[in-house]
Amino acid sequence: MIIKTMRLMMGSDQPIIGETEKLRGFFARKFNSYLLLHHHLGNDKLLYQYPRIQYKDITGEKMVLGLAEGVDVLQTIYNKYDWIDLGGIKYRIYSKEIFIKEEKFGTTDLVSKYLTYRFLSPWFALNEENYLRYKKYNLEKRTDQLSSILVQNILSIAKTFNYFVSNKIFIKANLKETTITFKGNSIIGFLGTFKTNFELPNYIGLGKSVSRGFGTIHQLE
Repeated sequence: MIIKTMRLMMGSDQPIIGETEKLRGFFARKFNSYLLLHHHLGNDKLLYQYPRIQYKDITGEKMVLGLAEGVDVLQTIYNKYDWIDLGGIKYRIYSKEIFIKEEKFGTTDLVSKYLTYRFLSPWFALNEENYLRYKKYNLEKRTDQLSSILVQNILSIAKTFNYFVSNKIFIKANLKETTITFKGNSIIGFLGTFKTNFELPNYIGLGKSVSRGFGTIHQLE
């Protein structure tokens, strides 16, 4: 399967600082009519789907990633603003770069062919229930649990894009704990690499809160 992707990079006359949530908030307010930018249905209801637009901070550079229908939205709005406001700090946008690609999504032709991906930002993997199990496990069982969660993350994305997974997904994870700050709380996250027989677009997010930039991956050569 092929998924169309678009990366939008913005340049200012000063470093663009601030959380990706503030970048998400700017686009949500500025272009409120586009549901894919914010997933808010109104009346405090949310659209519970895998986000087709995701906001990233990659080595200090802000990026907006569009997937499938999200590409159309980004192409529509990318030239309709010259400033961004992140928590009261305004940045004049002097340059915008877009990178549009068609990328493979799905199990590799050979089940034994593994691709290696690295997390560029912490993977938000655990909910309250599986966190309690994780704390009780030894290292081997923790690795198995995290590998299983990665498989579920991939299956969830596949369901969003109506991709039928005909082959078993294999994961070999090499991850270490890190700390995520989420809504003022400190939460366990993970950084590192994993190998899989499933091809994923670069900069796509896995796990929870991917629209805020968590779980961003990139394939290693």
